[in-house]
Amino acid sequence: MTGLLRRPFGSHGKVHEITPQSAGWRYVGFSVYRLRPGEVVEEATGDREVILVMVEGKAAFHAAGQHWGVLGDRMDVFEKTAPHCLYVPNASDWWADAETECTIAVCSAPGKSGHRARRIGPDGISLTGRGKGANTRHINNIAMEGEDYCDSLLVTEVFTPAGHWSSYPSHRHDEDDFPRITYLEETYYHRLNPASGFGIQRVYTDDGLLDETMAVKDHDVVLVPRGHHPCGAPYGFEMYYLNVMAGPLRKWRFIPAPEVEWIMERDAK
Repeated sequence: MTGLLRRPFGSHGKVHEITPQSAGWRYVGFSVYRLRPGEVVEEATGDREVILVMVEGKAAFHAAGQHWGVLGDRMDVFEKTAPHCLYVPNASDWWADAETECTIAVCSAPGKSGHRARRIGPDGISLTGRGKGANTRHINNIAMEGEDYCDSLLVTEVFTPAGHWSSYPSHRHDEDDFPRITYLEETYYHRLNPASGFGIQRVYTDDGLLDETMAVKDHDVVLVPRGHHPCGAPYGFEMYYLNVMAGPLRKWRFIPAPEVEWIMERDAK
């Protein structure tokens, strides 16, 4: 095993902490807090920008010298409503005071002091379908290329129905050769419904030097340093994942795997 699959530390407090150093790459950082009512967490962003995503529950936030009130109204991620998020630039502090049991994702990448702190969502985020047939999934774009909210981060949520595929047809974004393709590191934070279920994610390169197929459980994180990275949700289990991407250029350009290129061409018609 190459260390791409990261299990949570536990079920309470900071349950994930992925840094560029621990991942062995340069850009993406990702942490998850699972808090009880009344618990407080506090961090400094340093040289990194952050998007805080209220995956579930409610918390009061103070960031970049401002009080932002209580964020969050989705008590179960599989309600599929738009998330409440907060962008915090580099060289700032933030803290969160949990009002209910909550799950807070901390998405980070290098900051350039190009944007101010701001709320993202729920207004302006709408669940959008993508794909056809058993490749259909539903997406909440939080900060993708079309939203000029941040310096480096690309962040989105994806809901995959039971029995469907996602991040498919298989594709990669692991070369810095814009506009043909961009280099983007990526994390997947997985949730399953029911939580006792499992999903499948494969990460592989065309030359086969990297080829890992992982059974993912609720709250697992998968690292995608390079290669193609499709997911499958078995019959009976819905899959959610929160994607974080970043690289030298804030553009998402990818190349399909040779064996599935015909599917993309067919479905584009």
